[in-house]
Amino acid sequence: MKHARPQTLPFMKMHGLGNDFVVLDARARSVAMTPALAMAIADRHRGVGFDQLAIIEQGSGDAHLTFYNADGSTAGACGNATRCIARFLMDETAKTELTLSTERGTLYARDAGNGLTSVNMGHPQLDWHEVPLASEMDTLELPIEGKPTATGMGNPHCTFFVEDADAVDIETFGPAHEHHPLYPQRTNVQVASLIGPDHLRMRVWERGAGLTLASGSSSCATAVAAARRGLTGRKVSIELDGGTLQVDWREDGVWMTGGTAHVFDGNFTHDWLEAVS
Repeated sequence: MKHARPQTLPFMKMHGLGNDFVVLDARARSVAMTPALAMAIADRHRGVGFDQLAIIEQGSGDAHLTFYNADGSTAGACGNATRCIARFLMDETAKTELTLSTERGTLYARDAGNGLTSVNMGHPQLDWHEVPLASEMDTLELPIEGKPTATGMGNPHCTFFVEDADAVDIETFGPAHEHHPLYPQRTNVQVASLIGPDHLRMRVWERGAGLTLASGSSSCATAVAAARRGLTGRKVSIELDGGTLQVDWREDGVWMTGGTAHVFDGNFTHDWLEAVS
C-alpha cells in the first residue's frame, strides 16, 4: 500500500549584503504563516535563520509581499528583501521593471545593470504622526540624548549621527533605543558617521531582528536624515557591515540600489512543521 507523500513547505534563502531572508512563494500554494512558525523558521540552530521572512503572493501588480521579523512580528517594509525578490521575479519573467504591492504601498523595481537591482521605497514619512511618534514634535532632532532624526519608510527609524559609527556598541545602544517611549511601535536604530562627501558609514539594529549586516529601509532613512540635516546631498553611498548600498532621494521617492544573492532552495519537512505548529 502506498502512503501519501508527506507535505513539505518549499523555501528560498536569499540575502542582500548579508541581510538574510527566508522567502516563501505562495502564488500557487497558500502559506498559513503564524508568529510561532515565523519564530521557529528564524531559529538559526533549530530552523533556518533569517533577519526577515518574506511571502510572495499574487497582487495587483507583479506580486504582493508580506514581511515578518525574526521575533514573529510583521514589518511594513523590507528594502533588501524587496530587491532580492524583485531580482528573482525579473529572472523568472525576463522583465526589467516590476510593480510590487506591500503594506508600505506600491513599490517599483528595475534592473540597474551589472547584476544590481534598484527599488523605489517610496516617499519618506517626515511628520511625527507618520513615523509614528508618541506625540507632536520636530522629527529632525528628537528630544533624546544625541538628537537623532526620526524617519518613516513604511517602518519607524531613529538615526544618530556620531563621530565614529564603529566605536558605538550597537548591541547595547540598539535595544536601549528600540523600545524608547517616543516610538509606540518600537523603532529601527541606526548610528551613522560621515566618512567623505556624500559617503556614510552606518550600522543598524533592527526592531524585532537585532544586529544586521545591512538594512535597506534603514539605509534609505539614514540618507534622508543626512540630507535633511545638510550633512550630504540627496544621493549617497552607504557603507554597511555587509557591503555598500547606493541611495538616491528623488522627486518620485527614495531609490536604493545594490547586489542580491539567491543562496539555496530547500524544503521544511512535514514532521518539522508538525513539531513547531
